[in-house]
Amino acid sequence: MKKFRLYIIASSLVLVTAIGISSCTDKFEEYNTDTSRLTELDASAVGNAFASSQYNGVMFSWQLFNSLFGDLQAQYFGNIAQNFPSDRNVMVGNWLNGAFNGFYNNATRPLLGVMENTAPGGKAANPAIYAIANIWKVRMYQPMTDYWGPIPYSAVGNGLKTVDYDAQDVIYKDFLVQLTKATADLQAFKGKNVLSTNDLIYAGDVDKWIRFANTLRLRIAIRISGVEPALAKTNAEAAVAGGVMETNAHDAYVKTTANNINRMNQATAWNEFRMSAAMESVLTGYADPRLPIYYAPISGTTATFKGIRNGYTQVELGLPANENTKLSNVADRFLPANQNTNPFEVMMAAEAWFLRAEGALKGWNMGSGTAKSFYEKGIETSMKQWGIADAAAIAAYTASTKTPVAVTGAVVSPALTDLPVVWTTDATRQLEQIHTQKWIALWPNGVEAWAEYRRTGFPKLYPRMNSESLFVAKDQVVRRVPYTIGESQTNPAGVATGVAKLGGADNEATRLWWNK
Repeated sequence: MKKFRLYIIASSLVLVTAIGISSCTDKFEEYNTDTSRLTELDASAVGNAFASSQYNGVMFSWQLFNSLFGDLQAQYFGNIAQNFPSDRNVMVGNWLNGAFNGFYNNATRPLLGVMENTAPGGKAANPAIYAIANIWKVRMYQPMTDYWGPIPYSAVGNGLKTVDYDAQDVIYKDFLVQLTKATADLQAFKGKNVLSTNDLIYAGDVDKWIRFANTLRLRIAIRISGVEPALAKTNAEAAVAGGVMETNAHDAYVKTTANNINRMNQATAWNEFRMSAAMESVLTGYADPRLPIYYAPISGTTATFKGIRNGYTQVELGLPANENTKLSNVADRFLPANQNTNPFEVMMAAEAWFLRAEGALKGWNMGSGTAKSFYEKGIETSMKQWGIADAAAIAAYTASTKTPVAVTGAVVSPALTDLPVVWTTDATRQLEQIHTQKWIALWPNGVEAWAEYRRTGFPKLYPRMNSESLFVAKDQVVRRVPYTIGESQTNPAGVATGVAKLGGADNEATRLWWNK
């Protein structure tokens, strides 16, 4: 049986808590110390390992990966912690170390065990579980490659001191191969259940996993459409034909418990972020009924919502207008009191409708409908996801000519855009409409929203108040995050392969392959 090496960062580079980051103080070994610590799994252990990979696959280093980078770059939130500089485009090395380590140590290791043991010839060979594990592997790795570009992928678990990086185009094309094969293999198990409660997302429902995989395939196809249009079209059309997510019954959430809490809920008590000014401009201007579901009114009010511009300096964060009590926190559902019960959003059916809308704009066969009807269905599905079921209210919103508004805080900020909700006949603005509503619907998945913003430039977002990056000005976009110091010290030859395949300098201004 293949032996796996534990992929972690050297102890000298462990994330410390000196600036307020929580609980990453365990001492880590060199990741090539022991090549046989992951042992064979029998059938009874496979389910627990898969559940671990699901939870850790979305919750690994949540604060470092999501909250302090993706959510701020997507402008779902603005930073209010004076000692935290990532909202000013600072690539904080220890934080990135922690995020990288959290993924390769906590998320990949159990999944590798599941895949090795359920593959043909494995001790617990099971073609259905193996197919689902391959689908989940794609979902786990996509955000990582969208952060860094080339990353360790095919060589993870090789048991060697050096782990080479795969180029992003190679990774993305393998994603499509794996999803195509997995959905084909699962056809023999349609209508059946595997994994049961050890599947924290769909409780083993194979039919839902097929839809999840096809939706992921559609997302990936759209993502690469600017650089591989023919491949993208073929895969997008096949994904839709195979059946993508359509209703909220298909929504994918990771179940949380007292032992597996929602890390977003946990972090809301730390007073690190508040609603962004971009969200205030759009949601307030549109009179969007999701506003009080996402965010809470400011202290002492019942209906006043206030956001903060991204990128204030330490001094500016101390201004009276930027006090945390004068800005909107998240709504009650996302507070620590509900961290044991609030499930974590993985991928929603609303996204599939917006993906189909963009595909239709490209002239692809996205099934019965038009870009307009898919766009409106995306809005409707998102509304229903958040408990807004009034058909008349949804229809009124979809037909609304309201536009985003100017916002006032420590500075006065103009309306983010003059774009209405109602579908426009101006073909040059339809993509912006799709992505503005998709941005609202993807909340709170800032990682995915940031990737789409980098790809399309939509929605229009405010320039940062300040940028302390040497490579990205305040009115420019961070395109990726640089490789970690930990990797440079423990896997230098591997990092060199990543830099060589990056197509540019190892900094935050270099565009990823799909964003060229």
